Amino acid sequence: MRKDYEKLFSHLEPPESPAGLFDRIILAIKREQELQQTKRLLFGFLFLLVASFMAMPFSWSILINQIESSGISYFISAALSDFGTFILLWQDFSLAILESLPITGMIVFAISLGMSVFTFRLFLYRKRLLLGYLMQSFA
Repeated sequence: MRKDYEKLFSHLEPPESPAGLFDRIILAIKREQELQQTKRLLFGFLFLLVASFMAMPFSWSILINQIESSGISYFISAALSDFGTFILLWQDFSLAILESLPITGMIVFAISLGMSVFTFRLFLYRKRLLLGYLMQSFA
């Protein structure tokens, strides 16, 4: 009678998995998580790169407008045209030029340029790693 019950319920026992199947499943899950993280990182870099390159013309135009309105070009042209007077009064000319510098425009342009260069360098550095990983994961 006991053998009949064992035969009856033998199909309810969980089938045994092949050796290493659990490890392969865990490895596949980890690869998928790394792939998703890599894609997010790639899209983040691309967004930052595009945003920084799009900000460059605007910051350049701000800098040019502030240079034109500050009158620094007049001080520089006067210093270059009458160099003898500039040598005699170099401290006054230098202070006048420093006072008329468009600091805000220069800071905005420097930040925009720095962010573009940094993002581009970081993107090129990471691109090699990202593309290698993406190619490995799709293969």
